[in-house]
Amino acid sequence: VSSLTMMPMSLEEIAQAVQGQLVAGTAAANTPVATSAFTDSRQIVEGSVFIAIAGERVDGHDYVPHVGAQGAVAAIVDHEIADADVPQIVVEDTVLALGLLAKHNIERRRALGTPFTVVGITGSVGKTTTKDLMKALLSHMGSTVAPVGSFNNEIGLPLTSLKVNAETRFLVAEMGANHVGEIANLTSLVPPDIAVVLKVGVAHLGEFGSAERIAQAKSEIIHGLVPGGLSVLNANDEHVAAMSAFAPGDVMWFGLPNGDGGNPAITAQHVRCDELDHPSFTLKNGDGEHAEVTLGICGQHNVMNALAAASVAMRLGMSIDEVASALSDVTAISPHRMAVSTVNKQETSFTLIDDSFNANPDSMKAGLDGLLRWKAGSESQPFRIAVLGAMLELGPDEKDLHVGIGRYALEGGVDALLTVGSASDASLDALAGAMADGASLAGDASHVDWVHDIDEADRLVTRLAVEHPGAVVLLKGSHASGLSALAERWQALAAQ
Repeated sequence: VSSLTMMPMSLEEIAQAVQGQLVAGTAAANTPVATSAFTDSRQIVEGSVFIAIAGERVDGHDYVPHVGAQGAVAAIVDHEIADADVPQIVVEDTVLALGLLAKHNIERRRALGTPFTVVGITGSVGKTTTKDLMKALLSHMGSTVAPVGSFNNEIGLPLTSLKVNAETRFLVAEMGANHVGEIANLTSLVPPDIAVVLKVGVAHLGEFGSAERIAQAKSEIIHGLVPGGLSVLNANDEHVAAMSAFAPGDVMWFGLPNGDGGNPAITAQHVRCDELDHPSFTLKNGDGEHAEVTLGICGQHNVMNALAAASVAMRLGMSIDEVASALSDVTAISPHRMAVSTVNKQETSFTLIDDSFNANPDSMKAGLDGLLRWKAGSESQPFRIAVLGAMLELGPDEKDLHVGIGRYALEGGVDALLTVGSASDASLDALAGAMADGASLAGDASHVDWVHDIDEADRLVTRLAVEHPGAVVLLKGSHASGLSALAERWQALAAQ
């Protein structure tokens, strides 16, 4: 396997691109060429540039003395490290330098003049799933680079962009924001040719203060398009639809049919789910062509994500039948997103729907809907257990939003609800308590439990699964709720 991942560059070229000072180390005699870039010293191979970043727990500068021996041709640092046998490029801020290096890499790729398209994706929910689907579709047409997991910030996006080289046909860039101005910064580094906006939900309401501010932040991706670039917008979300007013070029609409006749160009008709919650629908494009699609992944909310990916793929030349077939082939997306497995414990086994990656009110409801649809039409309906953690960054209404989710779970008909708080974080614990309160207000609370750690949750779920063979368990909560640790514990017992 070639270690070439980025456009090859000399150290002088890199120093100029990142506005740094090249300080020769002992190895600079043979004018090396850099062919890859990493911020994790464990990933370094022959020809790598190491960017030393001071993180919360680890400072990359501590590793600079060792990277030369691993094959690194240079290190980008914010102060010169003595006794390092590697040329160093000294900059004021290594995170900014990482971004500038990525920007230069993309400019170098564009300068070749061969076909190359950057697709940027943003939205409050669905970015990573849409990115995974988009990568699967575009890979049928050419070499496609996309981030691992949800690498969508000022470090993740540049690292992904530094995997682009002369062979790359498509770059799928996920762009996340916790604040106004973040996406504008990302698009200044990697301007998209096509921008996809999925949804403006109430995720991160606490960070932004209002849905309008979230819309403003997400709209930066449209402002950041290359001149004349394509906007791909969700016709069913008024905040997203409003972004067409300042689109610099064509607009492509996707969404579910809306009754007033103004249907989006790319739409899904006759949406339904099988008993394992795989959605099927008729995909229709603006030319009136249609094709039957059954998604290989679970969750009716993923129909919108599939429409977004399909819009881009068809615009870039894939036929509707190829798109339908490729969407059906995608069975695995990034971990902890509606991943279904069977967990085998000594006492019992149960079906796990692991959606523990993250949570906000929209995605919580989507996860619960998926649990409630699981084998809903079958003779023996399974016992349905929702294990929910707290949702973060929701602002002043966070308590009411948690009460609402508890009520939604019970009114929807889950058989048991476990809300998982924290023994060490009082505010997280209180939010889990509010969810349990909402459920208790909504109806029969015989199986509503508020627990304070994942061990307690594990014991309770196991007991319920023993009492109810064939149970199905949904695991869902914000990253900080720690539920992904429980997911990993159970996954280790899973027959995939």
